[in-house]
Amino acid sequence: MLADYLIWIFIIIGLIFNGLGVIGLLRFPDVYTRLHAATKATTFGSIFTSLGVVTLAFWKLYETGNTANLVLSIHTLIAIACLLLTNPVGAHAIARAAYRSGVKPKMAVVDRLEEVNQDD
Repeated sequence: MLADYLIWIFIIIGLIFNGLGVIGLLRFPDVYTRLHAATKATTFGSIFTSLGVVTLAFWKLYETGNTANLVLSIHTLIAIACLLLTNPVGAHAIARAAYRSGVKPKMAVVDRLEEVNQDD
C-alpha cells in the first residue's frame, strides 16, 4: 500500500517537472534560459519518474522474488547516472556553441565573457 502511494508520488512529481520544462521551452526568450529550463526541469522529472520505476521494481522483487525486477532497477539506476552525467555536459556544449556563434542573451545588461574574449 505505501509503495503504491510512493510510486504515484514519484511519477506525479516527475510529470510536473517535465511539464514545467516544456513550459519553460515555450515561454523563455532565448537559448540560454531555454537550456536552463530544459536541463534542470527535465533532469529532475526524469529522475523522479525513474525513481518510481525503481520503487515499483523493488516492491515487485519483494512480493514475487523475481530477479528480473532487480535487473530492471539496476538498469534504471544506470540510466539515471548517465542522465546526470550527459545532460549538463550537453547543455554546456550547446550554450558554448550558441555564444561562439554570436547568439546574445536577451535583456542582458553586462556581458562579461565578451570582455574576457577581447583580451585573447
